[in-house]
Amino acid sequence: MYDTAIYIGRFQPVHSGHVALLQRALASAAQVIVVVGSAWQARSPKNPFTWQEREAMLRAALPAADSARLQVLPVRDYYNEAVWVKAVRAGVAGLVPQGARIGLVGHFKDATSGYLRAFPGWELMHMERQGDIDATAVRDAYFGAAPGQAAQALAPLAAQLPAGTRAALERFARTPAYPALQEEWHMLRAYRESWSAAPYPPVFVTVDAVLRCQDHVLLIRRAHAPGKGQLAVPGGFIEPRETVWQSCLRELAEETHCDLTEEALRAALQEVAVFDHPDRSQRGRTLTHAHYFDLGQATGLPAVRADDDALEASWLPVGALREREEEFFEDHFHMLDHFLGLTPRP
Repeated sequence: MYDTAIYIGRFQPVHSGHVALLQRALASAAQVIVVVGSAWQARSPKNPFTWQEREAMLRAALPAADSARLQVLPVRDYYNEAVWVKAVRAGVAGLVPQGARIGLVGHFKDATSGYLRAFPGWELMHMERQGDIDATAVRDAYFGAAPGQAAQALAPLAAQLPAGTRAALERFARTPAYPALQEEWHMLRAYRESWSAAPYPPVFVTVDAVLRCQDHVLLIRRAHAPGKGQLAVPGGFIEPRETVWQSCLRELAEETHCDLTEEALRAALQEVAVFDHPDRSQRGRTLTHAHYFDLGQATGLPAVRADDDALEASWLPVGALREREEEFFEDHFHMLDHFLGLTPRP
C-alpha cells in the first residue's frame, strides 16, 4: 500500500478506461490525487471541458465514500515539460505529508505517455490499457454528430462511458458552446485532410508579435475558426519569400493597422523566442517565432484598428491578463507568460 496514489490525465471526457485506473489508485492508497491537465484552457475540440466539469465527471463515476478520498489538482499545460513537472510536484507536495510513499498509476499508450518517467521517487504502478476506447474517439463521435443527434452518435460507445459522463455530454450539447465546437471540429478535420496525402506530415512556420506599451499589451480577438472569438497576439503564417522578421511586421500591420515604423519596432525589440511544443496547435505541427517588443512608457498607446483575421484589436493592461487566461487561443497565454511573467514559476 502507498500513502498517496497519483493519477494524471486530461479526462476529455471521462471514460471507462479512466475509471479503471482510478479504481486501481483507490485500491492502492488511502489518499488519491488526480492531476487534471490542460486546466484553464479556452474551450476547443481537444479541450472542450473545464477542469471543474471534468472533476464533476470523475466524482460522478465513483461511490460517495471513494469520492471523499479523492483530491483534484488542476495544472496548466505550460507547453514546457520541465516547468509542468515542477508544477505537478509542487502541487502534490502541498497536499501530502513530507516523506509519504507515493505511487503513480498509469500505462504507456503512446509517445504522449512519456511524462510517466518524469517523476523519479514516485513508484510507477503500471496497468495495461483497459478497454479499446480513448477520449479522442469519444470527442470525434460527439462533435461529428448531426444536429440534435449527439446522444445517438454516442450510443455505440455508451457501454464505455459512465452514466455521469453521458449525462454531462447530453447537457453540454444543449449549450451554445457545443455547435461552436462542432464548427471548429469540422474545420480542423478538413484542414488536416487537405494535407493528408503529403509524403510527410508538414511542419508549419508562423510568427507572432507581443507588443507592450505602458504596461499594456496589444491583443486581437480572432475572427475565424479555429479559436473564433478568442484572444490572441497578432500573428500568422510566414510567406514563402519573407523572413520571419518581415512576416512579423506584415502580420502586425495587417491585423491591427499599428502604424509604428520598422525602425521604432526594431529599437523596441527585446527578444525572439521559438515556441515549438508538439501539441501547441491543433492544426498540425506548428512552430512560431514570437517577437517581444517593449515600447516602454512612450506617450500614448499607438492607435490600432482590427482588420484581416482580427475581429477586434485593443490594448489590455498586463495586470488584467491572468484573470482572462481561459479566453486565450492555443498557447498564447503561455507565450505572454514567458515574456511578461504572469504566473508564479513552480
